[in-house]
Amino acid sequence: MDDIDAMFSHLLGEMDHLSQSLEQAAGSSGVDVTPQESSFSIGFDNLNESLNELEDHDLDALVADLESKTTGQQCPNHEDTRNPTGNQTMLPAIYQESEPVVTFPVVTTQSSRAVKINEPQTKADKIKVALEKLKEAKVRKLIIKVLMSDNSSKTLMVDERQTVRDVLDKLFEKTHCESSIDWSLCENNPEMQIERAFEDHECLVEPLSAWSRHSENKLYFLSTPQKYMMFTEPQIFYMWKKKSSMSSMNSQAKELLIKEHFGGSAVIVPNLEGMLYLKEDGKKVWKPRYFILRASGIYYVPKGKTKSSCDLACFIRFDKVNIYTTSSYKQKYRAPTDFCFLLK
Repeated sequence: MDDIDAMFSHLLGEMDHLSQSLEQAAGSSGVDVTPQESSFSIGFDNLNESLNELEDHDLDALVADLESKTTGQQCPNHEDTRNPTGNQTMLPAIYQESEPVVTFPVVTTQSSRAVKINEPQTKADKIKVALEKLKEAKVRKLIIKVLMSDNSSKTLMVDERQTVRDVLDKLFEKTHCESSIDWSLCENNPEMQIERAFEDHECLVEPLSAWSRHSENKLYFLSTPQKYMMFTEPQIFYMWKKKSSMSSMNSQAKELLIKEHFGGSAVIVPNLEGMLYLKEDGKKVWKPRYFILRASGIYYVPKGKTKSSCDLACFIRFDKVNIYTTSSYKQKYRAPTDFCFLLK
């Protein structure tokens, strides 16, 4: 373990040295270059810690995957990497905060074969090989720590091709819990006191890559029965004006309601409307407004206007907007109610 720590510290030292040299080069040339360290893992202080948390079979799979990527990888623009004298030069590594794994130069075939000959035996050896392979391969992977409701955790390796549903299937295997649509991966932001469940079709690496290196955000594996309530209890959304028929609706009637609104050529969005208290960005006062939900976004009735379409003002459109639930906003932002949601 001491050897691994020393090797990882040396790697970080090389990163810092490269960052300083790039800053000096940018200063002398007048070009604004701000290199940033890349974050390899979510929920860990460093890559070494996150690799240690991986189970043996996950670590073996990571090494095998990186080995296959390195073997099949070819250096693009081969002719451009040589200088006029014919001597091949190495391209510097590029560090970006938005990329969870660093893009390193391709190593020679001989070095790859050398690693292949010495098959790792212990976990420490496997971690060494994984660190070397991460430097060699162009991959976009994250090692994530997922927290459970009992404060335990599970460590997973995810890549940019995997959806949230794929990650949930892995967690079902690791936790031996019954596979259900109620389970979700939830993003918790303690600084803003907000939380949201990732949707099953999302690629998990993309939103996690937006987290800063020292983010205190956490990932939770939780049961959220309200996740698909639109389909399990459609009458709440489509028949909210007829309160008498909501409680007496049987399963067959619910299926017909879903088929009516989702089975045609276009999805019919529920026509929801009502009073909400609004706190706009930069404002301190919560103002009551009559809001109306449409397929394109959320609209409200300006003061002194009617609910007719020509008078409605667009509050927000649904282009790349995530909906978060909040906690303690009555105390934090003097909200008129505990039931708040945030559009981000």
